[in-house]
Amino acid sequence: MPRGVAIPALRQQLFAAVERLIVEEGPSRLTGRAVTREAGVATGLLYAHFANFDDFLTGFAVDRVFHISGEVAGLPERAGSGTVADNLRQAVLVTPLGTLTALTRLTAFRPELTANVEAVLGSGMSGLRGIERAVAGYLAAEQNRGRVPAGVDTEALALAVVSVLHHVALIGHTDSTAEHRIQRVIDALTAGFPAAAPS
Repeated sequence: MPRGVAIPALRQQLFAAVERLIVEEGPSRLTGRAVTREAGVATGLLYAHFANFDDFLTGFAVDRVFHISGEVAGLPERAGSGTVADNLRQAVLVTPLGTLTALTRLTAFRPELTANVEAVLGSGMSGLRGIERAVAGYLAAEQNRGRVPAGVDTEALALAVVSVLHHVALIGHTDSTAEHRIQRVIDALTAGFPAAAPS
């Protein structure tokens, strides 16, 4: 890249590069040089935008958590439409599995990022907690409409859904087989839920 040439959306270019590296190689060998090489930019450009590599990783985690939380934020508004299983599947799979994998693996490897993300986005906003909160809110709304049985613990069910995402992300499966496994678990968790509220 010639000197003095602006690179559009450099932050996202660097974030996409670190995401690919984590998915392909894991987080243990991450360096600024590896990220900029993967992004195809000079190493100094990373440090022109971030104070240090830890600051860069925090920026990446904040960006991805914010994106994931935004993607599922509207889930409770779907209550009463479609089926519970379909709504859950669509919501949890709207974010690419590669993004979920990169964020989950990085946070597990660098647990201090949890506090860093919450310092920016607020308490309870790290990792996949946004998904858990949205799923719990959605299931509670469906329970109020009679489409989730009254005896179901909606918060526990939301945790189970997110636990499946965590498991798939940590083992690094990002293909259609992984999506199918997630769908099967959601189907099993919601088996017997009525498609419409009881009359």
